[in-house]
Amino acid sequence: MIEAHLRGWTADGIVRQAAFKGVREDKPPREVVREMPITTETDAARRTAPKVAAETAKAMTRTSKTKGRASAGKSSPRRQEGRKEVRFTHPDRVYWPDAGVTKQDLADYYRSIWDWMAPHLISRPLALVRCPDGTSGQCFFQKHASAGLSEENLHTAIDRKGRQIIAVEDLDGLLSLVQAGVLELHVRGSTIDHLDVCDRIVFDIDPGDGVAWAEVVAAARDVRERLAAIDLQSFVKLSGGKGLHVVLPIDGADWDTTKNFAQAVALAMTADDPKRYVAKITKSLRKGKIFVDYLRNSLEQTSVAAYSTRAREGAPVSAPVTWEELPRTKGGNQYTLLNLGKRLGGLKQDPWKEIGRVKQKLPDLRTLQNR
Repeated sequence: MIEAHLRGWTADGIVRQAAFKGVREDKPPREVVREMPITTETDAARRTAPKVAAETAKAMTRTSKTKGRASAGKSSPRRQEGRKEVRFTHPDRVYWPDAGVTKQDLADYYRSIWDWMAPHLISRPLALVRCPDGTSGQCFFQKHASAGLSEENLHTAIDRKGRQIIAVEDLDGLLSLVQAGVLELHVRGSTIDHLDVCDRIVFDIDPGDGVAWAEVVAAARDVRERLAAIDLQSFVKLSGGKGLHVVLPIDGADWDTTKNFAQAVALAMTADDPKRYVAKITKSLRKGKIFVDYLRNSLEQTSVAAYSTRAREGAPVSAPVTWEELPRTKGGNQYTLLNLGKRLGGLKQDPWKEIGRVKQKLPDLRTLQNR
């Protein structure tokens, strides 16, 4: 690896008037990327970027003493050998131009939110939405380890198909993903050490065109009531998009049992109110209706992690809320990287404080069908 100064690039990608400046033994080749010109929009975003770190850190200082946070610890006891310090390059790269949010802002957000996020992220196999140039550039979905990810700071395992899957065990692992341009984190309903055992079921309440937010809220509450009728406690979060996720923690079940149960709930809802609900993914059937998506409950399926940002306008966040406050929410993207710190700073306890303490098993499907 060498350092060279140059006057620019030709249209064919050839450097102009390059001058050798020395050997760089301190910089890994994979961290070197071509510098790109900054557009007026991006330049303006940088100048007007809000002080996310300061505002969020202030809120988190208040919440650091908050009682009743979901239990999980700050990191997994597992620590891999050969870990490396996460080195940031291009911290001023703008990831959300419309909000003026940079790579550094995203890292600072995750540092401040880590204690809230860790219980829902650690040791869970990940699927990633990577946008190396931010939301204005090309984004892609990634489920397996590949070049560009710092595997030294990640937990990796080989799945039944021989593919390398990844999880984070601590904040360093998460920050290494920020460095790699990861703007969304999606988790499985299992842990990386027990891939075949589901411990969280997710019902994605996904509204079609023309569905009011109040109807989305009512649908989530419908799911909750159906689960409560068979003595199952559920939790809810804003998706960071258009809808809601109802999350059901369970002691553990195989994936066939899990999917069959989730499907039975969705089909019961569509049978009871076919004008409001649909359980098929076909878009032509979803206009004016709510898709009760149970399909995320399979071995390799994922849903966006609690407190993860979304690669969408405004830097929205998938934010847990309580059932009591849900009717007062305004939309699935109400909370963002910019305002979530203020919200958490005003809370007396974690909205999901009980999710890791609930002990419950799925009932026999006949119990559900006889309701």
